[in-house]
Amino acid sequence: MKPVFLVDDSPTMLASMAAVLGKAGVPVEKAASGGEALSRFRANPPLRLIITDFHMPGMNGVELIREVRKLTAYRFLPILVLTTESDQGKRDQARTAGATGWLVKPVASDKLLQVLQQVAPV
Repeated sequence: MKPVFLVDDSPTMLASMAAVLGKAGVPVEKAASGGEALSRFRANPPLRLIITDFHMPGMNGVELIREVRKLTAYRFLPILVLTTESDQGKRDQARTAGATGWLVKPVASDKLLQVLQQVAPV
């Protein structure tokens, strides 16, 4: 099974989501920054899904999505944005960059797994 790739500058958020997905038998890869994630995407395709935080130092989630969409192997890969933001303007920015969907923190375990099945079924 292809892994879900999590990108968040919060170690707590990375650990929490990885635990939920791991318990459900979903393989997980993690990165603490957009730059680290992008380097790994270039080296190790393919993936099942990318979930990225919106606000990160350096390369933010929208910038990461724009760069990922330039990579042929990831052109149509589902990408979800995870953030505390509920602002429609931010959602529009993410969607214009190529995001597939949006999750507002904190995400309940069952909601995370439900969305995973909707956007990237096995």
